[in-house]
Amino acid sequence: MTVRCGLIAVSDRATAGIYEDRGTPAMREYLARVITTPFEVVERLIPDEAEAISASIIELADVEGCCLILTTGGTGPAPRDVTPDATEAVVDRVIPGFGELMRRISHAIIPTAILSRQLAGTRGSSLIINLPGNPKAIAECLDAVMPAVPDCIDLINGPRIDLIDSVGAWRPPQS
Repeated sequence: MTVRCGLIAVSDRATAGIYEDRGTPAMREYLARVITTPFEVVERLIPDEAEAISASIIELADVEGCCLILTTGGTGPAPRDVTPDATEAVVDRVIPGFGELMRRISHAIIPTAILSRQLAGTRGSSLIINLPGNPKAIAECLDAVMPAVPDCIDLINGPRIDLIDSVGAWRPPQS
């Protein structure tokens, strides 16, 4: 079975062709490196507009059937940074631990990480994770939270996702 993963890059400048989208390739390459289950990606490049972000998350979760949806960009405190707000508007539940851990990991590298508003939540059987826009930070944050991703997707009745051993994915022992 092939699982589907959604990748949403949120950037006014990349959407306008002023700036190259580096977030989508970083997310795609990361998943290709760590997921061993056959998967395909569904990608979206959208402007920093709350309605577009929410609509993309709904489409990828409800229509495209993506069990994991990663967003990049729009997580700071600037007025146009609305990704967490748009995400929170369409998730069933927020899972605070993802954002807390990503900020902690990032703060060890850069003190301004405390300005990040990254969050994660579930919509049906989809897990949505907001990531920063910097490709290096994307990998650092995913390294921190990826061990919990397969178990979370299991718990929300998504498809099984297996990862390379070095990621250290954890699932409860089978009884």
